Amino acid sequence: MSLCVVFLGTAGSVPTPQRSLPAIAIRRKNEIILFDCGEGLQRQMIKAGISFHRKTKVFITHMHGDHVLGLPGLLQTMSLMNRDKDLEIYGPPGVAAFLKAIEETVKFVPTFSVHVKEIEKSGVACKEKEYEMHTIWVDHSAPTLAYALMEKPRPGKFYPEKARALGVPEGPLWSKLQHGSRVELPDKRTVRPEEVLGSSRPGRKIVYTGDTRPTENLVDFAKNADLLVHETTFDDELFETAQEEGHSTPSGAAETAKKAKVRWLVLTHLSARYKNTDILREQAKKIFTKVDGAEDFMKIELPLLDV
Repeated sequence: MSLCVVFLGTAGSVPTPQRSLPAIAIRRKNEIILFDCGEGLQRQMIKAGISFHRKTKVFITHMHGDHVLGLPGLLQTMSLMNRDKDLEIYGPPGVAAFLKAIEETVKFVPTFSVHVKEIEKSGVACKEKEYEMHTIWVDHSAPTLAYALMEKPRPGKFYPEKARALGVPEGPLWSKLQHGSRVELPDKRTVRPEEVLGSSRPGRKIVYTGDTRPTENLVDFAKNADLLVHETTFDDELFETAQEEGHSTPSGAAETAKKAKVRWLVLTHLSARYKNTDILREQAKKIFTKVDGAEDFMKIELPLLDV
C-alpha cells in the first residue's frame, strides 16, 4: 500500500507567485490527512486532484494566520461541493473558538458534522486501526505542535509452505493467519500466526515539525522517521533572525535529521526572499545527505518496506 505526501503550500508567512501558504496532504488508502491550512488551500487541493469527499482529518500546528486562515474556505468549499462525511479537526487551544467565530460572523453552517479536538498536552492525538497520530510541543513564538503519523507494525511475511505443512487448507484460514489471528483446524489443532509468519514488519513514520527552532525533544520525536518535513524559514546566514522569530535554518534542520537518523529530510516554510531552494539544500547537505527542498505540488511516494 503506497502512501503519497503532497505539498500544497510551501511558503512561510506570505505567499509568493510560486508558493502558497503552509499545507501538506497525505493520501493514505481512502483517507486524506491534512497538516495545516494556509489561505487558498481549497484551490491547491483542486489543482492537485485531491478529493473533498473522502474521509478527512485536519491537524493544525499553531494559530498563526498563515497556518490556519485556510480552514474557513476549506469548510465552505466542501459544503458547496455537498460533502456529507464528518470532518475531524485537531489543533492547539484556540482552534475551536476560531471556528465558532467564523460560524457566527459569516453565518455559515457546513453541510456535514465538524468535530474539533483541542490538544492540551503531548501524546497520542488520535488512534485508528492501522495508525496513530502523536504530538509534542515544539519551540516557536506561539504554542506549536509537531505531529508524527505512525503506522502500527504489520504482521510478518506469510510462508504458504509452512501453512501447508501444518495442514492449513488454502482459503479463509490463510487470510486469518496473515492478519495475525490463530485458527482452529477441522481436527481441532490450533495453528498460531507465528508458526507461519516471519517477524513483524514496521509501519511508516512521517514527522511534520510546524514552525520551530531546533529542539532536542524533536530529535527524540523524529527518531527513525521515514520522512521528516522540517521548517526552514531562513538560511544559515540569518541564524540570529531565525532564533529571534522562532524558526530554523538548514543546518538546524539537518542536525535534527542526522541525530534522529531519519531516512529523508524535506525543507519547507520558506521565506519569500528565496526564489528556489538551492542555497537551503546546499547548506543542509553539508550535514545530512538525503535532502530535498519542497515545491508546491511536489509529491513523495512512500511504499511499504517488505522486510
